[in-house]
Amino acid sequence: MNRNEAKKLSETVTLEDLKQMFVNAQAGIKNWAETSRVNKGMTKGTAYNILSLKKEYASINELHILGRTNMIWEFGEFLPGYQKQPKKQKPSINPVHQEPKF
Repeated sequence: MNRNEAKKLSETVTLEDLKQMFVNAQAGIKNWAETSRVNKGMTKGTAYNILSLKKEYASINELHILGRTNMIWEFGEFLPGYQKQPKKQKPSINPVHQEPKF
């Protein structure tokens, strides 16, 4: 997932979806030592420890939008009902070529 997609999802995500995302990430991630997407200076395990919901929140509005964006950017593929967006194919362009005249 890229940052722009995470930002769009963070505006409409619910608190329950975020909680379920972290539960799914616990079960789905096999290599916690992999480099984080959010911060290249830490691993996925460290990102999980920082970003996971440790305390109970009454509503989604208590979480800052940047925090939600980073949570989804890192672990968004584990959101309930999330389907990966297909990449747009770039049209193939055949460049014009002429042999050099010496």
